[in-house]
Amino acid sequence: MQDAFAHCAELVRAADRDRFIASLFAPAEKRGALHALYAFNAEVARVREVAHAALPGEIRLQWWSDVIGGERAEEARANPVAAALLATIDGYRLPSTKLLELIEAHRFDLYDDPMATLADLETYARKTSAALIALAVQILAGEEADAVAEPAGVAYALAGLLRAFPLHLARHQLYVPQELLESHEVHLHDLFAGRSSPGLGAALAELRRVARHYLATAGERMSTLPPPAIPALLPVALVRALLDRLQRSRPLTHVELAPWRRQWLIWRAARNPARIAR
Repeated sequence: MQDAFAHCAELVRAADRDRFIASLFAPAEKRGALHALYAFNAEVARVREVAHAALPGEIRLQWWSDVIGGERAEEARANPVAAALLATIDGYRLPSTKLLELIEAHRFDLYDDPMATLADLETYARKTSAALIALAVQILAGEEADAVAEPAGVAYALAGLLRAFPLHLARHQLYVPQELLESHEVHLHDLFAGRSSPGLGAALAELRRVARHYLATAGERMSTLPPPAIPALLPVALVRALLDRLQRSRPLTHVELAPWRRQWLIWRAARNPARIAR
């Protein structure tokens, strides 16, 4: 089993560097469980990239649902991420409902249908990013902290999706809500043709304001977070810097924070958790 957890750590190090760095601030005895959870998330979140088509992606996601539901025991034992995840679920009594909802939410990634409404996007973020934070909190602190995890996770998800906006457009994926674009008279055929407009800038600015609202809400509730749970929220320390960078950039320009700065922001937040949502 140690090999399975070591495999998860290496997968997270490569696929989700921010959460890997944040996990280093957790107690050593809890890191394996965090890596198993984050490795599972990485496997599910990148299913479109790996499967290249909807049907193989659906099969992969259904496999994970079956594993969490107690089926495919032999196959799960042979898969290091699945084996480590199941051990973590048992060891920390993680609710399978949250994991199954996370998988179900990621089915949206497999298709080219646009995100219809802001409410749909917020639900997607709650069932993916926010749920992941809540599960990590349960591993670290043994209790729920949804009051903080939910707004923090939504803010983190929105910032990440805004950053990936040009990449998603290139793949004909659209997470920015269609209703928001239409309210600013942005047409999808112009977007997918790579044409920007003042309306697009306004729509993205509005979504950034939504992300900042959720970040501020998380900041207001940080005092309710159990101190041992802090490492679960450290990646959220990147949100404000990323939103500020996006605000200064053109809508279709790829934006990224330098790796050294991402590490520094996480380190700074670990030393002073009040900076997580600032």
